[in-house]
Amino acid sequence: MKYSFRQLEVFLAAAHFQNITRAAESLAMSQSAASSALKELESQFDIQLFDRVGKRLQLNELGRLYRPKAEALLAQARELEQAFSKHTEVGALKVGATLTIGNYLAVGVMAEYMSSPNHPKVSLEVANTSTIARRVRDFELDIGLIEGELQASELEVIPWREDRLVAFCSPDHPLAGKGELTDDDLRAATWILREQGSGTRQSFERGMHGLLPDLNVLLELEHTEAIKRAVEANLGIGCLSEVVLADAFKRGSLVPLAIPHRQFDRHFYFILHKQKYRSAGIDRWMTLCREL
Repeated sequence: MKYSFRQLEVFLAAAHFQNITRAAESLAMSQSAASSALKELESQFDIQLFDRVGKRLQLNELGRLYRPKAEALLAQARELEQAFSKHTEVGALKVGATLTIGNYLAVGVMAEYMSSPNHPKVSLEVANTSTIARRVRDFELDIGLIEGELQASELEVIPWREDRLVAFCSPDHPLAGKGELTDDDLRAATWILREQGSGTRQSFERGMHGLLPDLNVLLELEHTEAIKRAVEANLGIGCLSEVVLADAFKRGSLVPLAIPHRQFDRHFYFILHKQKYRSAGIDRWMTLCREL
């Protein structure tokens, strides 16, 4: 770009005051600096914007033509500067979410976020906890939403909301009408679980401490819907977030299993790189998530 915003400011101030000394004072510049800026602007484009009569500067025809364009450009520049300084403008966001959150919670937040006046875009990557953490750590994602506990020195882990895993089976399964399950029932059951590395699997294993070597795991699947279909087909029992199962429980296609002596409570978390600048967009996203 051959001109600077400072040169345009000098041009407009000189047009307003019709005097380079007063123009310089209004911009907190020396007279020589202001004169040099105006001369450079004119010489760079081989034009003359003022008729010079003694110390008085008067816009000529060319100056009058370009004055409104320069005013509009500087007004936009000031607006952008204000947005930068106040951090109020939400922009495009790269979000990562684990499967449960991505499929059942994040889409609604995306719709609300993109309804902002400037219609910012959101890209959503759905993967397991370890993948999302790695992508946030490598600055490939602005923010992550995870369902597993995480220890990472580079990342800030912020509690978001509570969640709970629920064991479940098909209405035709022998355990469906049993009431509270014992550890012997859990050992005897055939399980269909999320894969290793997922937050759901991590929470399940924590809740099943002491029983893990004795569990009969038939299938380990990456997708919650696949687990639900397999359980509906009576291939075994599962354990997933209550967020995932709410609709199926209402329809009666799946039924919950009571295991009161096992703790499956957990949290969802935001993760951010500790060196990541907390933009207005990130703050807006987190606010919308908390309003769910």
